[in-house]
Amino acid sequence: MTVNMSAASCLLTEDQFLCSICLDVFTDPVTIPCGHNFCKTCITKHWSDNVPCQCPNCKEVFYTRPKLQVNTFISEMAAQFRQSAQQKASSSSSEQQVSKPGEVPCDVCTATKLKALKSCLVCLASYCETHLEPHLTKSGLKRHQLIDPVENLEDRMCTKHDKLLELFCKTDQMCVCMLCSVLDHKTHDVVPLKEEYEGKKAELGKRDAEIQQMIQKRRLKIEEMKSSVQLSKKDADREIAAGVQVFRALKESVERSQAELMDTIKEKQRETEKQAEGFIKELEQEISELEKRSSEVEQLSQSEDHLHLLQSFPSLNTAPPTKDWTGVSVRPPSYEETVVRAVNQLEETLSKQMKKLFEAELKRVQQYAVDVTLDPDTAQPNLIMSDDGKQVNCGDVKKKLPDNPERFDKCANVLAKQSFSSGRFYYEVQVKGKTEWDLGVARESINRKGNIKLSPQDGYWTIWLRNNNEYKACAGPSVRLSLKHQPEKVGVFVDYEEGLVSFYDADAAALIYSFTGCCFTQKLYPYFSPSPNDGGKNSAPLIISPVSHIK
Repeated sequence: MTVNMSAASCLLTEDQFLCSICLDVFTDPVTIPCGHNFCKTCITKHWSDNVPCQCPNCKEVFYTRPKLQVNTFISEMAAQFRQSAQQKASSSSSEQQVSKPGEVPCDVCTATKLKALKSCLVCLASYCETHLEPHLTKSGLKRHQLIDPVENLEDRMCTKHDKLLELFCKTDQMCVCMLCSVLDHKTHDVVPLKEEYEGKKAELGKRDAEIQQMIQKRRLKIEEMKSSVQLSKKDADREIAAGVQVFRALKESVERSQAELMDTIKEKQRETEKQAEGFIKELEQEISELEKRSSEVEQLSQSEDHLHLLQSFPSLNTAPPTKDWTGVSVRPPSYEETVVRAVNQLEETLSKQMKKLFEAELKRVQQYAVDVTLDPDTAQPNLIMSDDGKQVNCGDVKKKLPDNPERFDKCANVLAKQSFSSGRFYYEVQVKGKTEWDLGVARESINRKGNIKLSPQDGYWTIWLRNNNEYKACAGPSVRLSLKHQPEKVGVFVDYEEGLVSFYDADAAALIYSFTGCCFTQKLYPYFSPSPNDGGKNSAPLIISPVSHIK
């Protein structure tokens, strides 16, 4: 019975046409006495390198080197199979992707180089889908370590010992081979490449989480700045409307003042927007850099290529080129003082409008009201405080108290327990019935011993009353204040970032005085001095009062 050679080859499996030495289809196949088949060149070289002659498959030893004759039957079968395999490869190559620039090509493909699916760290070669098949089916090849395709596999060999880099020296932070570990790194901390890979991969995951958190913080900062710009715009719109209402009452001769007011407010708004735009642009640039870094970290963390991850890790381990934005913010500027200064120039004509304007301003600052209580550890020994820490006056008897560093020892002063190092805050103090008092804020590092000079240079931003009707702002030198009415309740407002400290007659909704352009770098404490009781004439206490909001 005659069997078609092509049909017969189709009945046989691919393994039956592969030489177990070169793992490729037979070329000039020969049969040795034990019955196993090999490429003539492969078995000849094998026996040249190994004495005595031994079958690579069954290990049978031949003490006399067998004479090799090409097995024509198997040769024809192999040729048929090779032709069939080439036809299949040709038809499947259209389905497989041809290697493009930047992609790893198959090292076995001889004509059109197909895109490699895997690289073998044992064979130091990359394979397309067709040529990868032996590594997936042959028992001997299944033990080889396959990774995602990479170029320059020779770089994975130790240049000194020509062995695979499969260990990592933690002492020298470098990849080494087995011989390196017992020769050059014998006393070092050496671990398997995979172990160090897992550790670095976990660290990359942590680093990516940190980067994502940095990105989120900057996005929140952008939203905060955008919100501040919107708030600034609302404040600007409100103040513009108030200014328009004031200047409508003036004659044509004061219209220039109205235009100046508008320009000033708008310029502040433009400066605020410009500042925010600059910050936002810088933040967006940092986000772009961080997202790029995140992408690189994510790509590297997903890599199964131990060596590539470890060699690339130091460059990604450096801190990203970002700065700390924690203390950076866009604060809406204070427009009230601009309006107030303009209106004061027209005081006689604008008394009614001034009243409305100050009411609006006081209403705005009152929304920043805080709860303030007196700190007994700072009180000068003559001071008498209420149990709730809301009232203080000066007595004639000096109490025996510990002279701790926080305590004033000579001047009748006391600070609040609360301190402020950012933002805005407001509180009100009743001064009714007193002939002398000091009020304001003080920085943390003020001198508290002996005689004290009240001035911004010495860390105090205060106003005072002396001789029942003499008001001064302790601005160094002091500024005499002309008040139409004696205030019974004084409001104190601080905008830390704006460098503003303002004092108000809370009942009359009138501005008493403002320190502007201040530079605060320390904690600020509310400051109080009821002054000596002057034989009972000044015995009334200073009282920290609940804020009565203007409706």
